[in-house]
Amino acid sequence: MGQLRTNSGLAEDLLIELDRDAGMPLHRQIEASIRASIRAGRLRAGASLPPTRTLAAGLGVSRGVVVEAYQQLVAEGYLASRSGGYTQVAASMPPAAAGAGSAASMAASTAQPAARSVGFRVDFGYGRTDVSQFPRAAWLRSVRTVLTTTPNDRFAYLDGRGVPELHQALCDYLNRVRGTLAVPGNVVICNGYGQGISLLIQVLARRGAKRIALEDPSSDDDARVLAGAAGLDVVGIPVGPDGVQVDALDLADADALVLTPSHQWPTGGVLSAAARAEVIRWARRSGAIVVEDDYDAEYRYDRSPVGAMQGLAPDHVVYCGTASKTLAPGLRLGWMVVPPELVADVAAEKLLADRGSSVIDQLTFADFLGRGEFDRHLRRMRPVYRRRRDALLDALRTHLPDLRPAGIAAGQHVVTWLPPDLDEAAVVAAAARHGLGIQGVGPFRIAGAGPGGLIFGYAILSESAIAEGVALLATAIREVRES
Repeated sequence: MGQLRTNSGLAEDLLIELDRDAGMPLHRQIEASIRASIRAGRLRAGASLPPTRTLAAGLGVSRGVVVEAYQQLVAEGYLASRSGGYTQVAASMPPAAAGAGSAASMAASTAQPAARSVGFRVDFGYGRTDVSQFPRAAWLRSVRTVLTTTPNDRFAYLDGRGVPELHQALCDYLNRVRGTLAVPGNVVICNGYGQGISLLIQVLARRGAKRIALEDPSSDDDARVLAGAAGLDVVGIPVGPDGVQVDALDLADADALVLTPSHQWPTGGVLSAAARAEVIRWARRSGAIVVEDDYDAEYRYDRSPVGAMQGLAPDHVVYCGTASKTLAPGLRLGWMVVPPELVADVAAEKLLADRGSSVIDQLTFADFLGRGEFDRHLRRMRPVYRRRRDALLDALRTHLPDLRPAGIAAGQHVVTWLPPDLDEAAVVAAAARHGLGIQGVGPFRIAGAGPGGLIFGYAILSESAIAEGVALLATAIREVRES
């Protein structure tokens, strides 16, 4: 019997999976997915749905298919049409018992840019966002709205979780786009991922945690450093082409596991559905917490987005997110959706750290999300970053065809694996001599072993600069091979 292959497509702004081999009409699949999200509480009453043209383009179907699905749900009373063509959720079922009162924690972006030397002609430094594209006019409109309409008491001291308006706006967005089961009472606002993971590690350590497991390789400037400072042992879990190797988890004997399952940093692997389920089973079996760093899930180009793990087990997964990769790291806006039993402790730790994040910035972001400006900004930026990614891949094919790119379908960086005859450190050093800034994968390994690779951050580079940089690298590699 032949193996059934599933062809999935998901819309950019609403998590919907389509199986074109299922034998069920596509409009019925769309209806079922939206209906299930409403019943589960991921889409609440009053939440706006994407325009039919936008949803159809994201799913790769005709607009008529989406129109038919929307019309059926309107007839059933789940959706309501508004003047101007807007469609909103009209009826909301109570969340399923597994997700009620639950959530997970979320913070910010995974790899913060390492300190870089100045003077490079081209710098492929990772972890950088094109802040020149920040939507100033739209942000200013939200600032004005906040300053003219916010009640006075919102500007006083609040509890450690942040402002309620942002809690609700984030839940609406995350449940709609990332498939989470977030509820406002479990959201904690923080100053980016760095602070979020710091708060969480402090709480876990006080609760008796002894060991934290990290992907190997992984970022070296947040969880790894913070866990050591808190007295926790750090153990690396090897990463393969599809993300962390889950069969190594039982041997790790860890109290927490930090993952980047939708786009592993830095290798770009995507953790499969079966592997995610196994991670959840391990967490429940061992009583461990999974920290899901969803650092760049909004940027995908050649593949459908993958729903967040938090939606599978909100009682064991802390979902972390940030505005650093999507808007600007200087905003210092991050968020965590925390399991209920950890919310009070994490909020207390946040109060102890800094008495809370900026109220005006939180309210501004809540308004920005509610107006749909965040969705519009992401739709505008995806093709910008994709063109830069494509320019990098084209240049690599032309100048360095023996370098193997990985993790190319999403994000703001690409890793290339080096052939066995090239030493990673020698290539990085030679590149620097030729005016090219680039980093290897080696410094981010915990066990210190593995193939050589290079990390290409392309988000802030023009297409011409990317082509120049790859040409410089080709010259440097020729020098290494001839030496």
